[in-house]
Amino acid sequence: MTLLGSILALLAAGYAVTAFAAVAFSRRSRQSSTSRPPVSLLKPLYGNEPRLYENLRSFCVQDYPDFELICGVKDADDPAIAVVRRLQREFPDLAIDLVIDPRRHGSNEKVSSLINILSHCRHDYLVLADSDISVAPDYLDEVVAPLEDRSVGVVTCLYRGRAVSGVWSRLGALFIDDWFAPSVWVAHGLGSREFTFGATIAVRRETLAAAGGFEAIADQLADDYWLGERTRRLGLRTVLSGCVVATDVVEADPRSLIQHELRWLRTIRSVKPLGFAFCFVTFGLAPALMGLLLAPGATAAKVGFGITLAARLALHVIQRRRAGGSMFSEAWLLIPRDFLNFALWCASFASWRIRWGRQRFLVRPEGMFREMN
Repeated sequence: MTLLGSILALLAAGYAVTAFAAVAFSRRSRQSSTSRPPVSLLKPLYGNEPRLYENLRSFCVQDYPDFELICGVKDADDPAIAVVRRLQREFPDLAIDLVIDPRRHGSNEKVSSLINILSHCRHDYLVLADSDISVAPDYLDEVVAPLEDRSVGVVTCLYRGRAVSGVWSRLGALFIDDWFAPSVWVAHGLGSREFTFGATIAVRRETLAAAGGFEAIADQLADDYWLGERTRRLGLRTVLSGCVVATDVVEADPRSLIQHELRWLRTIRSVKPLGFAFCFVTFGLAPALMGLLLAPGATAAKVGFGITLAARLALHVIQRRRAGGSMFSEAWLLIPRDFLNFALWCASFASWRIRWGRQRFLVRPEGMFREMN
């Protein structure tokens, strides 16, 4: 047990240092479009989320010459419609269209909405972003620029969490900022481009069609990943933009947070099963402390835990500084956050069931999913 504990603590330390270095030395190169082609922004909506107006408004004030915003809902009584109408009145010179279409094209309702929206888009450069995303005024300029290279298939963006309500949403934001985003930077630093995030996907219409269109991912849980993967299979590159957007974390209680994060983890498990099986070493203080408990007298375990603690805290500080928040105000949440990661990782192997909004689904290992009765 001493050897096992020492190895576990040192593995945790090695990853914690790597994650800190990947974030600290990540290159966020800024690009600007030279041709600035017309763009269609696609926004599938459902319900009146806490900051829906503010988030959608950030897309309306882009420093970009020619773009349209196409919003889509399934039901004519969806509360999101009032928000779209408000923006239409506020920005009368901007092309803001609303598509109300109940047609469902697969298990994934977001993708069904995108299919319904696409036929109303006038332009050949498409940018999709989830409804809980807010962006800076130069966002469109940055994410469209890489598409001017015809070898690029999709452009995507990392995101940082913005807690909306209480300690549970703060824990949810830490899941994004202190675990998910660093893991992407580590993979990116090692040369992997096998990612695409719903926070932003910019793609040319012809590339989308060649990849099978939205119809090809209508039954996929990880629709964003598979859209990018289908373009990569065409021999095209995925670009991680230097633009980092913000996503709202609205979970106000433990149940909703756990359900949301289990869905995320089972989504990752469905597309990267082998890597997911070994990702427990990425949970920072949880594996390091377990290693120390298994080998309390071992110098290697003590050193591993100390290094992990220092690197984990340094990573948290740099992420908080980049987000513009107080650097140490949430440091007390690091241990519960890391142990919650580990607990949910264990729980993610228990079944393939997920909850998405008010619906329950069964995920198949290859990433397809269907609604449960």
